Amino acid sequence: MQNKNKKIFDVKLLQRVFSYAAPYKHRFWGSVVLAVLLAVVAPVRPYLIQETINNYVVQGVEASETGTKDALISLIVWITIIQIGILLLESAMRFFFSFMTSWLGQTVVRDLRVKVFNKVLHLNLKQYDQTPIGTLTTRTINDIESINEVFSDGLIPIIADLLSIIAILGFMFYSDWQLTLICLAPFPFLIIATYYFKESVNKSFIRVRNAIAQLNAYVQEHIAGMPIVQGFAIEKQEMNKFVKINEEHRNANIKAIFAYSVFFPVVEIILAVSTSLLVWWVAKTNVGLNAADANLLIGKLISFYLCLNLLFRPLRVIADKFNVLQMGMIASERVFKVLDNPDVTKNEGTFQPASIKGSIEFKNVDFAYIEGRNVLKNINFKVEQGETVAIVGHTGSGKTSIISLLNRLYSIQKGEILIDEVNIDEYDIEVLRKNIGVVLQDVFLFSGSVHDNITLRNPNITEEQVKDAAKMIDLHEFIEQLPGGYQFDVQERGATLSLGQRQLLSFIRALLFNPSVLILDEATSSVDTETEQLIQHAIDKLIAGRTSIIIAHRLSTIRKANKIIVLDKGEIVEMGNHEQLMNRKGYYHKLHEMQFQQLSH
Repeated sequence: MQNKNKKIFDVKLLQRVFSYAAPYKHRFWGSVVLAVLLAVVAPVRPYLIQETINNYVVQGVEASETGTKDALISLIVWITIIQIGILLLESAMRFFFSFMTSWLGQTVVRDLRVKVFNKVLHLNLKQYDQTPIGTLTTRTINDIESINEVFSDGLIPIIADLLSIIAILGFMFYSDWQLTLICLAPFPFLIIATYYFKESVNKSFIRVRNAIAQLNAYVQEHIAGMPIVQGFAIEKQEMNKFVKINEEHRNANIKAIFAYSVFFPVVEIILAVSTSLLVWWVAKTNVGLNAADANLLIGKLISFYLCLNLLFRPLRVIADKFNVLQMGMIASERVFKVLDNPDVTKNEGTFQPASIKGSIEFKNVDFAYIEGRNVLKNINFKVEQGETVAIVGHTGSGKTSIISLLNRLYSIQKGEILIDEVNIDEYDIEVLRKNIGVVLQDVFLFSGSVHDNITLRNPNITEEQVKDAAKMIDLHEFIEQLPGGYQFDVQERGATLSLGQRQLLSFIRALLFNPSVLILDEATSSVDTETEQLIQHAIDKLIAGRTSIIIAHRLSTIRKANKIIVLDKGEIVEMGNHEQLMNRKGYYHKLHEMQFQQLSH
């Protein structure tokens, strides 16, 4: 906890946060100038009131007996008008100060959020394997929003409050240093109360932030996994877990509320004690003075009372603002950890061929998701241009890992992967991925229309091109039968479509982008026979003239493959066409016979 408490004094971190305000330096420095002006203006009204009472009001009482009262009243009216003008000016400056600091905060939040989301888009998929999605959501939304408060309620407002306190104290010491010291006698208690308040609220805020991250992660995960929750009737069990996390969030907030509930009454008590000491001193001093000197004390009494209120106003909130600043720094550190994450898909390749022919070669490739635990070991195979290669094996044998490496979703630990005899690391990654079409078993669709999901919102692709691609693999009629046709709303994750329908849309998408290499990851493993026939027909159209890699559980769908690669525990155990592998009566033959027996039963 101590380390976190020191973050507020981390100058480099603070500089980095404020570096995002550099493009808006005119507004930043404008708010600083306003902070100084507000501090200068703060003691002016108490001073004018003191001078008015001492020099004009008291004299006005005496002048009532001499007949010169009208002139003094005229002066008092003018001073009152000046004070109203100063009050209006101070209010205007306070408005612009508040607006400019909030504007700075929201603008920095906007820029930071764009930068963080751009970083999230380019993170290596390994990061998503290790980091809960809800945590990244918290970093992108909640934590960045806390950085806004560094500007709107943090450093600049704290500086403004401190300058106002200094200005008011300066005026008070200038007017009467002894009276000032007497009025400030209870201040050590205020300092102690402020320290404990700050520490208590800070610990509560940290707990609140952690609880928010847990809530986001838990809710996101369980909404996405709702079919499992309801399918296994574990709603009560998962609800109990949620109640515990939510209770922690509540308790953390209650602790903060308790600290506020104690602190603010304590401040009011200390202000009341300071005011009592002020009145006591004036009353004590008044004893023995002549009438003229006693009357002068009235102006000092009123001006000091105003000063105490102006002094306590920022003191009431300055501890809270320090907490806001500190939490903003903690949130910024979390956000910068995302921005500084080096585990991104690096695009250092410069090779941008006009087209890719599609020959593929894996040479001595080792790969591990977790260091030291290889899921692929010494993988060697070659796919000629236009060939269809199938990869088979039990679940966990490394089939999907191979295709994830081909379009550089992950980086290999050893060996090299070549496309057209060029290492894939030398390709510009955008060119590489545009030439590799992927149709996954679990097709992901975004909320929006069928057209948007096929084109991935590429404005350069027309509806006619989409229809032509659908007609090419005989899926146009299927889409036209949907309500609204190509404008049918599939909703989030394609919830309004069946698995087979989502699969068919992904084939149109793959064909539309016309890749040189096509990857089909278990595209027919979870659909009915009728849909499988549609998909198989689409596959035949798609793979024609293209280099294709097919991963399939159903071995009956890959008999026509030019080559079949058999994987077991991350290693290639057999390779050849269907007839060759069946004649060997090895691993592939065993898989085939097991599947045939299951189907016959």
